[in-house]
Amino acid sequence: MPLRDHWRGHLLLFDQRPPTDLAPAACLKLALVFVLLECVLGPRLWLLDALGIAQPPAAIRVAVLLALALLLVRYLVRVPLAAIGLKRWSAWSLAEKSYFLQVVVAATAIFVALNPKILAVPALVLATNFAWGFYQEVVYRGILQTALVQRVGGVAGVLLANAIFTFGPLHFYHFSGNAPLPMFAAIFAIGLLFGAIFHRSGNLWIVAVFHGLGSAFLLR
Repeated sequence: MPLRDHWRGHLLLFDQRPPTDLAPAACLKLALVFVLLECVLGPRLWLLDALGIAQPPAAIRVAVLLALALLLVRYLVRVPLAAIGLKRWSAWSLAEKSYFLQVVVAATAIFVALNPKILAVPALVLATNFAWGFYQEVVYRGILQTALVQRVGGVAGVLLANAIFTFGPLHFYHFSGNAPLPMFAAIFAIGLLFGAIFHRSGNLWIVAVFHGLGSAFLLR
């Protein structure tokens, strides 16, 4: 592997990828899947609360939402999961593989060094939080950003998807917080980075795992 492949990812210099070319009908279905998941069911299944139905445990709720999102893409939208960036490892470029492994190893080491008590957290809690972060990237980058980029272009699509990620149903509750502006600024910044990485690489695994790790180590 050439040395340059080990640092190119940090500059978002991934190998040029052919753009995902989805039919307008597929983009519309992706948008409808997003609306169903985030606006009807709700990111935390608030539809159940509205219907007076008891919420399932977090592990079940997140697993159901993630499975539902992937099944809808595959069997309702009728596109392969690679169309939203979940491509096989063999299809990754060398720059993607190196960047991914470097960040995963470094981030894990840093999180554990800063908070060794994380190792005592039950595995189910870590797995649930990881899946929750992974799910957010599937919905907002894989589904929503893919559809928007197809319809309005790269820059506008990334920015619009990230604005909805920041201020939409997922994080709307921060408006009632004591200091929402710093929180929204942080959410927008990290979301913009993830959006840019996904747009440049076309690889949803990278940002989904990064987000999952952050959620696993930071959420309780």
